[in-house]
Amino acid sequence: MKRRPWLLWGAGAAAAAGGAAWRAFSGPARAGSVPGPGDAIAATPPAAAADDLWSMSFPTPSGGTISMASLRGKPLVLNFWATWCPPCVKEMPEIDRFAKGFAAQGGQVLGLAVDNPKAVREFLARSPVGYTIGLAGFDGTDLSRRLGNSSGALPFTAVFDRKGQPTQRRLGETHGDELVAWTRGL
Repeated sequence: MKRRPWLLWGAGAAAAAGGAAWRAFSGPARAGSVPGPGDAIAATPPAAAADDLWSMSFPTPSGGTISMASLRGKPLVLNFWATWCPPCVKEMPEIDRFAKGFAAQGGQVLGLAVDNPKAVREFLARSPVGYTIGLAGFDGTDLSRRLGNSSGALPFTAVFDRKGQPTQRRLGETHGDELVAWTRGL
């Protein structure tokens, strides 16, 4: 069997996938396009999706459960991430620093891992964070879509006010200064 045709086919498929990903996530958002990393998502998700969120519960890496209803009534930064997502991993230390100051102001941060539990536990053993982590599994992609992440890409961050309503959303890596600005006055 000749390997060269298979190698060329594989390289072509990888290049096509890379090009599609670059196209989907580069540059500013255009009408009808998928937002790129760093593009805030302006449209408000359906109220039903936000309401559904507050009735959910998620297992934690340590074996407990986090009930979203227990988080309602305080401002919340909800970050969807995965261990295999480089921008997710890159933003985690900044989110962790932000979470400490935000907690002192009465806010909370929840990271929902769109990943398998074993990978999350192993990752957190190497790179612990001080904010709460829930295990959304791969169903977390559907939840993030319902909250306005039309592409289902990661990382995705949503901010909720004390009434449980979304105030900000972002597809792509976020930064501490941005989170501070978004949560000021909540």
